[in-house]
Order: sequence, then C-alpha cells, then structure tokens
Amino acid sequence: MDAMLLDKIRRVPHSARHRGFTLVELLIVIAIIAVLAALLFPVFAQARESARKTNCASNLRQLGIAFSLYCQDYDERFPNNGDPFLWMGRRWRWLVQPYTGFAGQRDPAAPSDPNRSSNYNPLILVCPSDSTAPLQWDSTSYGYSAAFYHTPQQINVMTTQDLYQGNAFPCITQSLSDVAFPTRKAVLSEWLSNHGAGSGAGWWSWTGGRNYLFVDGHAKYLSATSIRPAVNNFPDINLTVDGLAGWDY
Repeated sequence: MDAMLLDKIRRVPHSARHRGFTLVELLIVIAIIAVLAALLFPVFAQARESARKTNCASNLRQLGIAFSLYCQDYDERFPNNGDPFLWMGRRWRWLVQPYTGFAGQRDPAAPSDPNRSSNYNPLILVCPSDSTAPLQWDSTSYGYSAAFYHTPQQINVMTTQDLYQGNAFPCITQSLSDVAFPTRKAVLSEWLSNHGAGSGAGWWSWTGGRNYLFVDGHAKYLSATSIRPAVNNFPDINLTVDGLAGWDY
C-alpha cells in the first residue's frame, strides 16, 4: 500500500474510524420497527383468521357430503334418532360418523350419554377458530337444524325453550323432497360467531356472523343480520318459519 495513503489513514481520528450507532439513532430504529410491527401484525392476524374461516367452510362442505351419503343410504331421509336435542353437535355426530372418518367412541363410563366420548379426534367437526367447543362441547362446533326432524307445523309453534328444555314435540323424520328451497335452507352452521365482531354469540343473537351449509351442498359465510328471522325472531336455523318449506337466506 502507498506510504502516503497509510499516513492519511493513521491521521484519521480513532473515533471516526470506529464510530457506532448513537443512542438516539438506536431509539429511532427501534421506533421504526415498532411502527412497522403495529402496521403488519393486524394484517398477519387477519390473514390467519381468513384462512381459518376458509378451513371452517371446508369442514362444512365435507359434512355436507357426509349428510348427502347418509340420505342416499336412508331413502333420502335426514338424520333422526328420536332425540329432540339432536341439533346439538355432540349428538348428531354419531349418526353420520360412518361418513365422516372420525373414530370416536362413546365414553365407556357413560355409554348412553351422546355428549361424552373417548379416543375422539374431532377432525372436521370443530372449527379452528372455535375456542369454546373444545372446552365445553367435546370439540363439536356445528349445529344441525331441528327443522330436519320436526314438521313445519311443529316448527311454527315451537319456542327457543322447547329446543333445550324437555322438548315435548315428537321427532318426525323429514325427507329431501320436503325441502322447498335447497339453496336457501341451512342444514348446518357454526353455533357461535367465531370469525370477527360478535365473537361468542350464538344463534339466539343478532350479532356476529357464521359459516352456513345449505341443503344443496354449498357453504357461505353470512352475518347474522343476513338470516331471515325465525319463529323465535332470532337468526335460528332450527326454527325456520315453515320449517323445510321455508328458507333462511
């Protein structure tokens, strides 16, 4: 190296040659990172929730196939075992179990209780955004409309309390031919609003939104306010006005 160049380097102050970030500069960098994080984290969270919502809708479409196969095997009749509380996910799951691929078994300690299971992997029966179902409902997120095992005449006089407090109405199997509007009558839906505002609200609330499966097999995410008021004046697909002769959306 040229002697004159080396001499110039030696004359440069040590502090200038080895100068690092000042405290102010570090604080500015940290502030910029914090701002970027505040902007990007909600975007990432929204994208993740959007993926979960799509996965949930996919679950319902697969369950729609299971229900279709059940109907094919039972002369186009919808699931019904005489249980007035069949609309609850823990109960109807057993009727379509052969068509869904889950290998759960009744709890040996209570074999007659459909609400309890053992060796149970819920697979498509639980929504990935549903934090309540794994804790309270044996990982079953979806409800089955009671209109598919009660006549329209029964549905039109039933109350919300009838659905969960000793329903006195006999269960009467309904057929695919009884459905007047297959593209507009929901057969399954998330029980809770799991994907946005109104999270935790059920069918007896006008807040939030849910994925719905319709009789024709398509699934759609809808706000509660998009659903036609039921007999109990809620967005309740159990008590659709006129039952299977009516529509929800």
